[in-house]
Amino acid sequence: MVEHDALAVTRVAYDAAARTYAELFGDELRNRPLDRAMLAAFAELVRAHGEGRVADLGCGPGHITAHLDTLGLSAFGVDASSGMIESARHAHPGLRFDVGSMTALDIDDGALGGVLSRWSVIHTPPPELPVFLAEFHRVLAPGGHLLIGFSASEDAAHPTQVFDHAVAPAYRWWPDHLAALLRTAGLAEVARMVREPQPDDRRQFREIHLLARKG
Repeated sequence: MVEHDALAVTRVAYDAAARTYAELFGDELRNRPLDRAMLAAFAELVRAHGEGRVADLGCGPGHITAHLDTLGLSAFGVDASSGMIESARHAHPGLRFDVGSMTALDIDDGALGGVLSRWSVIHTPPPELPVFLAEFHRVLAPGGHLLIGFSASEDAAHPTQVFDHAVAPAYRWWPDHLAALLRTAGLAEVARMVREPQPDDRRQFREIHLLARKG
């Protein structure tokens, strides 16, 4: 099936790139105050709702999971790439990291207070994205929050666009289109942040963070 092929290609590519990726992005939040602010708002909302756990889905080398831990969240990471999980466990031995697929998470229904998906859906073929969003909805408790980050399409008439990603085939999304998919999945948009590319950014495209809540 298409999604299995895409997942396999992405997994193999990130296994090969795991060490380089960790070196390039392990400290990416240091010069990203807006990203830190959005993560802090997400953490505050999750904490206010209770003591629910938070899953960092597509956690890569674990640096964002570790940051969530510093914000007082009970956070753990999941990634399809065993190479990424190995890097995360090595860098952050006190935290939990599991190999797993976002299409079939080994997490009970309604078990989480928060889900973070930071650039982890960009490799998903557009027809398959609703499967991922439905799984996010399933594992969130009522009132739980999702923070999803992705790169923005530049044309509303073309809500998804393929782009040349360094690791694996990837897609940009028109923000309103993805927000509509979230609503269909039962996740209501609470806020969004649009970040324009800066001259020293490794990623030269507009970045979107959408914060949504499960009703």
